[in-house]
Amino acid sequence: MVRISPILVAVAFAAGTASAADAPSPNIGTQPVPPGVFAPPKSSRGATAAAPATGKSGNAAAAASPSAPDKSGNADNLVVRGKRLVDSHDCHACHTPMKMGAGGPEPDMSLALSGHPQKLVMPPPPKLEGPWGWVGSSTNTAFAGPWGISYAVNLTPDPDTGIGKWQEGEFVQAIKTGKHLGVGRPIMPPMPWTAYRNLNDQQLRAIFAYLKSLPPIKNKVPDYAPPK
Repeated sequence: MVRISPILVAVAFAAGTASAADAPSPNIGTQPVPPGVFAPPKSSRGATAAAPATGKSGNAAAAASPSAPDKSGNADNLVVRGKRLVDSHDCHACHTPMKMGAGGPEPDMSLALSGHPQKLVMPPPPKLEGPWGWVGSSTNTAFAGPWGISYAVNLTPDPDTGIGKWQEGEFVQAIKTGKHLGVGRPIMPPMPWTAYRNLNDQQLRAIFAYLKSLPPIKNKVPDYAPPK
């Protein structure tokens, strides 16, 4: 019987592990998960796990800071993260008016995130019968159902018709509570705030920072109309 030395087994295992670590990672997709879409990992005590130390000072807090430069060298990391969250959570689907393109409805990016067009006055909605529980406009910015008639709001930083006068805390609380400005009337369907409230505060602050960086578009959206 051939007896194998435990030392040789350990050496062979270590060599195989090193080779696997040095091998290039497989390409598992061309669309990486946008940074900030998922919450940072939690420690066993429920606190946010610390980021690795970087730089000569080894300051982990600086590495985790939303305003720290990202890999592209962009100093406004918070705005970059906010844009990716807005895009990945499809805010344009309702808050950017749709127009008809060659392949069907597409967002009119000249009116990006400005809400229901002020010039588009909607007629009374059709009568809803049977399985037709609600209807939407061709721009996908006006909606009617048992809750009444709701309109996608202007998310650009125009001070008079958008969120230009909103404070960061008011925006965060609006999404967390489902109430206008965090204290007002309920936010109506089809706004999926019950899903977006699962975003953490840092992610919501990033979204707000991106929205405030947009060019303001003066567009007064009609007020919500309760059912008659």
